[in-house]
Amino acid sequence: MTGNETEDIADLLTRLRQGDQQALADLFAHYREQLRRMIDVRLDHRLNGRVSPSDVLQEAYIDALKRVDHYFAKPEMPFFLWLRWVAGQRLIEVHRQHLGAQMRAVGQEVSLTFAGTPAASSACLAARLVQNLTSPSEAVVRAERFAMLENALAQMDALDREVLTLRHFEEMSNTETATVLGIQPAAASKRYVRALHRLKEILTRIPGFLDETP
Repeated sequence: MTGNETEDIADLLTRLRQGDQQALADLFAHYREQLRRMIDVRLDHRLNGRVSPSDVLQEAYIDALKRVDHYFAKPEMPFFLWLRWVAGQRLIEVHRQHLGAQMRAVGQEVSLTFAGTPAASSACLAARLVQNLTSPSEAVVRAERFAMLENALAQMDALDREVLTLRHFEEMSNTETATVLGIQPAAASKRYVRALHRLKEILTRIPGFLDETP
């Protein structure tokens, strides 16, 4: 973020603190793509065609509008991370509303949360990676690769999987990643390198996958 952008954000936050609701709309628009990336990679793939990231974002904005006074009463995190938390809470509610009994039992990966957002499940990451293939695979091949990816990713440490998601899919900085996870930047950096190495090993074992991945 440039110096001018930082000043613009600070000005918008001042206006918002003073009750200017348009400032929230402007801030939400500024962070919209980052929030969309978070939702896109965590929205359960079983909801494709039923719920879109835009749907979640729209509801998250309404939630933020209702809760913004609470943020300024105790601003313990950067405003973007607070917006991300609000969107994450909305995503959790969307999963509850649409999946209900289909949600996995407590203790399994879909029940995990990091900084108030659903953990990046192996199924969601597998769906995202298969979706990114550059050439159209036959449906049966794509399904086989999805199953192999999901199984392999499920064997990764949940925190490593989350670091990979934050850095690679959400495009967060190492400092932001460390803040979200409540760990030191050095630890976040080491985890990211380890997770990338582990992911490469996984993808190498899937025939033809790396040949199609950009």
